[in-house]
Amino acid sequence: MNAYQIIKSWFSSKGWKSFPFQEEVWQAYLRGENGLLNAPTGSGKTYALGVAAVLEWMRNYPDHYQSQTNNGLQLLWVTPLKALSKDIEKALTELVNETGISWKVGKRTGDTSSGERERQKRQMPEILIITPESLHLLLASKGYPAMFRNLRLVVADEWHELLGTKRGVHTELALSRLKSVASNLRIWGISATIGNLQEATEVLLGEDMHAKPFRIVRANIEKRVKIETLLPDEVERFPWAGHLGIKMLDKVIPIIRDSKTTLIFTNTRSQCEIWYQRLLEAYPELAGVLAIHHGSISSETRTWVEEALHQGILKAVVCTSSLDLGVDFHPVDTVVQVGSPKSVGRFLQRAGRSGHQPGAVSVIYFAPTSSLELIEGAALRTAADTRHVEDRIPVLKPMDVLCQYLVTLAVSEGFEPAKILSEIRKTFSYGMLREDEWQWALQFITSGGATLQQYEEYSKVEVENGRYLVNSRKTALRHRLSIGTIVSEASMRIKFLRGSSIGSIEESFIARMKPGDVFVFAGRVLELIHIKGMIAYVKRSKKKTGIIPRWDGGRMPLSSQLSEMYRDKLDEYLEKKINAVEVEKMVPLLDLQFKRSGIPHKDEFMIEVLETTEGYHAFFYPFEGRLVHEGLAALFAFRISQIMPISFSIAMNDYGFELLADKPIPLEEAIKQGLFDTHRLVDDIQQSVNSTEMARRKFREIAAIAGLVFSGYPGRNKSNKHLQASSGLLFDVFSEYDRNNLLILQAYEEVLTFQLEEGRMRKALERIRQQKLLITHPSRPTPFAFPILVDRLREKISSEKLEDRIKRMQILYDEA
Repeated sequence: MNAYQIIKSWFSSKGWKSFPFQEEVWQAYLRGENGLLNAPTGSGKTYALGVAAVLEWMRNYPDHYQSQTNNGLQLLWVTPLKALSKDIEKALTELVNETGISWKVGKRTGDTSSGERERQKRQMPEILIITPESLHLLLASKGYPAMFRNLRLVVADEWHELLGTKRGVHTELALSRLKSVASNLRIWGISATIGNLQEATEVLLGEDMHAKPFRIVRANIEKRVKIETLLPDEVERFPWAGHLGIKMLDKVIPIIRDSKTTLIFTNTRSQCEIWYQRLLEAYPELAGVLAIHHGSISSETRTWVEEALHQGILKAVVCTSSLDLGVDFHPVDTVVQVGSPKSVGRFLQRAGRSGHQPGAVSVIYFAPTSSLELIEGAALRTAADTRHVEDRIPVLKPMDVLCQYLVTLAVSEGFEPAKILSEIRKTFSYGMLREDEWQWALQFITSGGATLQQYEEYSKVEVENGRYLVNSRKTALRHRLSIGTIVSEASMRIKFLRGSSIGSIEESFIARMKPGDVFVFAGRVLELIHIKGMIAYVKRSKKKTGIIPRWDGGRMPLSSQLSEMYRDKLDEYLEKKINAVEVEKMVPLLDLQFKRSGIPHKDEFMIEVLETTEGYHAFFYPFEGRLVHEGLAALFAFRISQIMPISFSIAMNDYGFELLADKPIPLEEAIKQGLFDTHRLVDDIQQSVNSTEMARRKFREIAAIAGLVFSGYPGRNKSNKHLQASSGLLFDVFSEYDRNNLLILQAYEEVLTFQLEEGRMRKALERIRQQKLLITHPSRPTPFAFPILVDRLREKISSEKLEDRIKRMQILYDEA
């Protein structure tokens, strides 16, 4: 039998039939093409690329493909998540073993033992599954070119998760090096949910997109997704704001009971802990078959949960994005999303965790946490039905990542600048890298730049006969320990006084606690005993409740696609063309909003102006997401303050924002003087927010990636306060003595681009300028304004008091 017949026979033995998209990938790869595969989750993407590599081997060695051993690395499978490596390893091991090919499959992640890593260096398996960080660690190893010399194929799995991040840029740089080391290397990406597929391919392939044949393969498979919103019994009594979805608990339980296994996705780790506790309190019969899974829980516990999901012994798991990606849990037949995921792509990704096999239907229930989220449920379904998925915007020229990469090369074999610059410029991210920027990067890694050259610790790389090398063993060790672009808040390990570690938690949370305090973590109620170094020792508490930890970065902004769909749904209500049950359910509340104030058409921009005992309020409703609103609120406050001296309190949510002052706001005068103008937008933004402080905080991450600060050796991590102080000092030095330092400029640029979404803010202002102004004067806060008021209250009072206050306010406004 020829290679194709062997594969077809193997598919038949499994009861499978190859899909046209799989065969298209096989043929394209065998013709020597690069490419990107776009296919739904659970449709057989792993075998599309895995089989392609096996087919080539069988074609090249038709008579002895079963006896060729120790062939060197042939297929490198890059995955963004360690949890994915197990399923990929299982699938590829099954493929090579059952087709008789003489290959070994290995994996290399942060969990791989040192012994296994050393064995791999001596004799690489033919297939290696690896994370971007572990790939760069290999590039930091002596003799790495020999490891990759025989490499034929690199697969960038879940490419949509890497694109638009510094990890993606990190991967681009690694690929640029591998292309030079391995002749005849082909690059293929795998992506499930992404809007800008063409651009995603260009970022993956870089200059090869134009220099070599490539193919974008789209699987013509309609992944059926059943989406259902859980509706409250009475929207009038459903929370307007300030809740975590607990009111929907009784509606989620029947779903769990009627399903084999259910994943309950929450948007934050705090919400995950709360839902786990409340489910057990309300339904103790779930004890033993309900688990919790999020990124701060120990890897041992997460692995146990994943194994239990595979084996089908769990009835439900409350989780976060830690289970977002393509882990294959066949027993999972239902997903519940608590609260809006704020992104169509994220919603479909999570839906795909159920029915994770070809032909199966993915079932997802949306449980809103407040009334206005019901409309998001309708928007999500429309966007999902029309596959209106978000684009992933590439990251361009992050100098911190480039500096780290250059030191990585210098740590191993060293590099010649001209050759490496040529490779780097072939990537999408650094295609426009200027000569002065390149020279700055070289000066930075050799001397720390103009302001740090007198300090030896920043002179990491030496130049010998034109070759850049790291000769210091200490520098090399510290660099290898710092490789990667994921910079999280400093965390403390949580460990039983007599027992094992159960995970980690942000240092800022533990620092506020004293011995004897009780908190909830990993589904357990724990009492803090004492803190030693970066370890918090605990014991189980007999209390049933405790403080719920809060993790930073939990709030995700509404995507531009969902924002647009949300405005569409409001328009449907106004035009009396309602075609969504969620909007139908919202009619009483929308009627109340319309009666008290108004609802903007798509060609209108609404502002509510009113006076209360708190002061003078102006509520603006762009429906553009929290980050854009944060920037717009600060911008409007600044521009109004140029007309007259006035101070504002600011609050925002995904639908709008509030300016609150102690004197009447000159709104009409501000509009006449260009409140919505885009002229001098960047200058006004930088004056309106504390851009220096925001850049200082952003610089901590940049400094860590670039190697300016060291987080410590394993088990001896430096505190968050120490790292912040170190990076803050460097920020001040650069700002005063080296204003053109590219890392400082990068910090300001990242604040503007990613934190304040300046590009999206500009588009919002351009849209507002084209719209009719709808200025209303309600006598009291409206259903649209109420959640924004709650957001401001949240910062002032505890969650218990907040819930009581919300109930009183809602009753008052409802009765009025």
